Amino acid sequence: MAEKVSLGKVSSTPEAEAFLAEIIADHGPVLFHQSGGCCDGSSPMCYPRSDFIVGDQDVLLGMIGETPVYISASQFEVWKHTDLIIDVVPGRGGMFSLDNGREKRFLTRSTICAVP
Repeated sequence: MAEKVSLGKVSSTPEAEAFLAEIIADHGPVLFHQSGGCCDGSSPMCYPRSDFIVGDQDVLLGMIGETPVYISASQFEVWKHTDLIIDVVPGRGGMFSLDNGREKRFLTRSTICAVP
């Protein structure tokens, strides 16, 4: 199975990196999967790396430190002309995401990039 890769499409704020370090200290290695909507909006969902099975149709957007960030291929098609920025804001994380219950949550911001 070949993994689809689009490196360099994701970055993070210093606040997100500090929050991510807290979560990794509690749970070990994690990954992000950019949600496509529904119950948790379009939040970046944070899961223990050992608990999440990356699918054949998932695209690796890039890394935040040692943490991979994935998105489904269908969502990537919609967002392929944007660069995603993982940030932190006050609030509750997604129901199954490791940021839930910490009084702050990850949030995806985006910037439009030039179309090749």
